[in-house]
Amino acid sequence: MQLAVVGLGRMGANIARRAMAQGGHRTVVYDKSPDAVAALAREGATGATSLEDLVTKLQAPRTVWVMLPAGPITETTIDALGGLLAKDDVVIDGGNTFWQDDVRRAKTLAPRGIHYVDVGTSGGVWGLERGYCMMIGGDKDVVARLDPLFKALAPGRGDIPATPARENRDPRVEQGYIHTGPVGSGHFVKMIHNGIEYGLMQAYAEGFDILKNANSAALPPAHRFDLDIADIAEVWRRGSVIPSWLLDLTAAALARHPTLDNYSGYVEDSGEGRWTVNAAIDEAVPAEVLTAALYARFRSRREHTFAEKILSAMRAGFGGHKEPTKS
Repeated sequence: MQLAVVGLGRMGANIARRAMAQGGHRTVVYDKSPDAVAALAREGATGATSLEDLVTKLQAPRTVWVMLPAGPITETTIDALGGLLAKDDVVIDGGNTFWQDDVRRAKTLAPRGIHYVDVGTSGGVWGLERGYCMMIGGDKDVVARLDPLFKALAPGRGDIPATPARENRDPRVEQGYIHTGPVGSGHFVKMIHNGIEYGLMQAYAEGFDILKNANSAALPPAHRFDLDIADIAEVWRRGSVIPSWLLDLTAAALARHPTLDNYSGYVEDSGEGRWTVNAAIDEAVPAEVLTAALYARFRSRREHTFAEKILSAMRAGFGGHKEPTKS
């Protein structure tokens, strides 16, 4: 089938590449960078010079996958496509959009007969090789129509053993993609996925920090251990109960730079963690770990917070505790 991709960053470009390589789909691509368009054109895609040009190069019913950062740029792009596309065409938002924006956009496009599908897309820069895990929200018939595309982009079963007692369930799930329900549900599920990711990453980070400081001068000499953190990460990958792709990435980073001096420790959050915590509040669901992981990212951006200064002042007031002198 034919697919248009708008936004040729690391993931957008690789989605176009994988669609061509794995499914033989014909792609039309557009990006504000002519160089990005030219690079994909050299690989077999059809380049477009504008959204208008992109739409004219597509056969009806058209499918346009928008892969842009969540926020104003995605909003204006989808608004523009709403004025260019026609009945039975499909707009896919594969970025990290807030799910309530999906619901609103679908209602806006519906009077023109334009379908809207939200695809929570996980796979990052490795997706070209590994495939993309996709959480898809939209009308059942529209998602079914696009199935050849999703199947090409998905990882496939690979060598992962089958889960017992999954007979008579949706086989697409075992291929790495799922129709989660109506519009908005795909990005809702991806939002929680990313919130969990925050918690997993924080657990690994704190555990390795404890290992690194096992030789602290504050400990009695007999209680100190000089541990090889890179080797511990590697052995945990092999037969322990805490392996994951995140641990794989950690082991690789530690093997290259055991002290991680090439990283600043400043950690951004892309939004999904905040949205996950807000959803937990709306639903009155306790989410202590995910909330703490989000706050830890906030903490990473400050050398010392005002709250810590308050703590120091109180400790000095009630116990005469002095702050350590800077070396």
